[in-house]
Parts: sequence; structure tokens; C-alpha cells
Amino acid sequence: MTKDFRQNVFQGRSVLAEKDFTAAELEYLIDFGLHLKALKKAGVPHHYLEGKNIALLFEKSSTRTRSAFTTAAIDLGAHPEYLGAGDIQLGKKESTSDTAKVLGSMFDGIEFRGFKQSDAEILARDSGVPVWNGLTDEWHPTQMLADFMTVKENFGKLQGLTLTFMGDGRNNVANSLLVTGAILGVNIHIVSPKELFPTDEIQGIANGFAKKSGAKLLITDDLDEGMKGSNIVYTDVWVSMGESNWEERVKLLTPYQVNMEALKKTGTPDDQLIFMHCLPAFHNTETEYGKDIEKKYGITEMEVTDEVFTSKYARQFEEAENRMHSIKAMMAATLGNLFIPRV
Repeated sequence: MTKDFRQNVFQGRSVLAEKDFTAAELEYLIDFGLHLKALKKAGVPHHYLEGKNIALLFEKSSTRTRSAFTTAAIDLGAHPEYLGAGDIQLGKKESTSDTAKVLGSMFDGIEFRGFKQSDAEILARDSGVPVWNGLTDEWHPTQMLADFMTVKENFGKLQGLTLTFMGDGRNNVANSLLVTGAILGVNIHIVSPKELFPTDEIQGIANGFAKKSGAKLLITDDLDEGMKGSNIVYTDVWVSMGESNWEERVKLLTPYQVNMEALKKTGTPDDQLIFMHCLPAFHNTETEYGKDIEKKYGITEMEVTDEVFTSKYARQFEEAENRMHSIKAMMAATLGNLFIPRV
């Protein structure tokens, strides 16, 4: 990259959706995440946010996002304050705008994990501080930074690789992978039932970016076509938070389970193929959900088999750890008043 990044490129910016950033900006954050990971492993302090206070707003429950933001803030020298669904009043007893103004007067940055993308946008508009989208029903930018950080960590590059998402092609992770890959020049295949193809709007956004980056995009319900040539095979849960149509989803998506047969369809050499999952994953019956699924539907695995989940291809726990490092890079870049040199 040759573009000259300085303070005003990231400083004070919110991270609400991947489509708001250029390829060079996303690549910088990914590389910065890899750098901060190396510092963490070497035990080198990096307190870029010393004395800052961070509000963590969670309408939806979380393991990785909450843990990642908490540890990232502490490593950067900041104080994180968790505000769960029972602590915040967004759109209920208080308007989102009023909440934004109050929190913005007390905190230096706000993380929001919730339902409406519009709430994240209002928080960013009215708080006066950077707002980081930890997940909404539409976009998942912090997951994308970790995902493509994991890809680069494994392959040493991004452009020209092919990532195939199998499953619900219309959820926030699939949307984000399609658009982010298109921005970064990564070929993206969405393999799903036609009923769950990405919307025309999302496809239009992605195609616009792909024309600039050269990424090749494919939306198909044909496994043979969609899996061919894949370097990264990615999946997500079939039933997202807040949904209850389990039986319908299981029936519709069972042909799109990531199993060893699906991986073989890629035709990709073992040393050029990995599996990723944003977690949690229903790959066995060790959870209450898993036991319930077995009882109701007679299956012990859903979107991914245990064989794949525990195989040499699996990178989901490395991917989960990278949530912390990439979030740290994002927060430091947008709030740390850093001088970011030519990269």
C-alpha cells in the first residue's frame, strides 16, 4: 500500500459497517491487529488508551465480543464498563439519541451489540465519540476484521484467495463477508438455498466494490459449483438469536452442512485449505441446545460436523482469539490519537 495515513483518517471515526472503509484502511487495521498480537505474545505493553473510559452496550448476549472488548480495553490501558440489556433503556424508557448524549458525556468510546443498525448509527451521530459495532442484525465489522486477520495470518495474503460461506446466505455474517471480501479483493462464494440468498441490495453493494478490487463473487445453491477452488470454507449457525423456526431451518439447510465431503469438493490441496466459524457452533451434543436438537430432530450435528470442527483444517479458535487483537487495533486507531505513518 502507498496511501499516506495520518491521524485524521481514523481518529474519532466510528466503525459501523465494513462498507464505510476502503481496502487500504481495512488492510491497515488487519495488519495493525497482527502487530498488536505480536506485542501481546511478547509481553510488550501498548497502553494507547491510557485513562480512557469505554462503555460496552449489550442488548444481545455474548461470549467472544464481550471478552474481546473487555480484554482489549484493559490491554490498551482503558477502563471498560459493561452495560447489559437490563442496564440500558434504548428506545424504551429513553430514546437512543438521549442515551447517546448521556454516554458520550461520560465515556470516550462506545461499543454497541444489539439489533437495529439504526441504533448504532444514532449512537455514533449523537454521542460525539467513536462507536464500534459489535454486531447488529445487518453488519458485523468487528468479526470481519478478525476473520480476514486470520486469513492473512494463515496465507500471508488476502487478494486472490477464495472464501466460501455455506449456510444462511442472508444473515449478518454472510452479508459482511460478501461485502468485505469484495472490498479486499477476496473471491467470495455464497452457497445457500435460493430462499436465503443475499438481498439484491447487498449483492449490489458487493458487486460495486468487486468491480474496483477484481474480486469474483458467486451466489449459488449448487455445492459443486460453489465449493470448487475454495481456500477458506466458512459457516455460521443455522438459527440466529431471536429466531424460533428451527424445524424449517434444519430442513432447508441440512444439504449445506460443512462436512468432509463438502471440503473434498473444493479440490484444494490440504495446505491451502482452512475451515472457519464465528462461533458458537452446534457440532455435537455437549450443550443443552445440542441435546435438544438431537431430541427434536434426531441429529447430533448441524452447520458443521464434529469431524471438520476438530480437524487439521479448523481455525475457529484462532479466529476467536483474533477478535481481541483486531478490536484492539480498531479502538487504538480510532481513539488513540496515533500518528499512523505511510504503510
